[in-house]
Amino acid sequence: MTALPAPFKDVTSVVFDTDGVITDSARVHAAAWKAAFDSYLDEHPPRDPALRGPFDVTTDYPRYVDGKSRLDGAAAFLAARGADTSRDAVRTVAEDKEARYVARMRDGGIPAYPGTVRLLHVLRGCGIRLAAASASRHARELLTRTKVLDLFDVLVDGAEAGRLGLPGKPDPALFLEAARRLGAPPGRTAIVEDALAGVEAGRRGGFGTVVGVDRADTPRSAAALREHGADLVVRDLGELLDTEVTE
Repeated sequence: MTALPAPFKDVTSVVFDTDGVITDSARVHAAAWKAAFDSYLDEHPPRDPALRGPFDVTTDYPRYVDGKSRLDGAAAFLAARGADTSRDAVRTVAEDKEARYVARMRDGGIPAYPGTVRLLHVLRGCGIRLAAASASRHARELLTRTKVLDLFDVLVDGAEAGRLGLPGKPDPALFLEAARRLGAPPGRTAIVEDALAGVEAGRRGGFGTVVGVDRADTPRSAAALREHGADLVVRDLGELLDTEVTE
């Protein structure tokens, strides 16, 4: 029989976040956010001097925007800086970020993680159904460009979430919709996420296993993933292939 990685022995399906889990795109998102926020704050500095200063990729990205929709992320960071959070201000920053990210993505500079691709092939070989889920409206294009879209039975991206009116993470609606399309109850579905909002969504949704991916690889980042709901934390999903159980 095919060997199944131990963390997935009690599930029939797995839902993978996209940015930072399947593809090395979280760092590109973070860089685009930094450029957009820094440009906006240079032109509209907060009144409180203590709240001024550039966007910090290490601390601000995971705290305010990672895993969230563009509008929610923009609003959260602007609010934290005491900046204008009107609809126009939020949309201005979000659209600037979007343009910067899309330009980089279409340059072809975002690969899929080899460890994730290996795990996807193993899970498919074990008969596990797979979904990709993302708040990004560009997830389908990104997965197509990285040649991994065909490894998934289901994709629920930002465009689909918008069409259905699904709230953003940490609400579990995106993951619940993916599990529904896979035909699996949450308790028999695993979530794989790198964002704090995402692992919290997995825990809130009652999913059977929540795997946190710690690309930052620090004690603090790993602890934060556990505190938000991860059952286990790995630096790379290829590590899960080292621990197997036989079905």
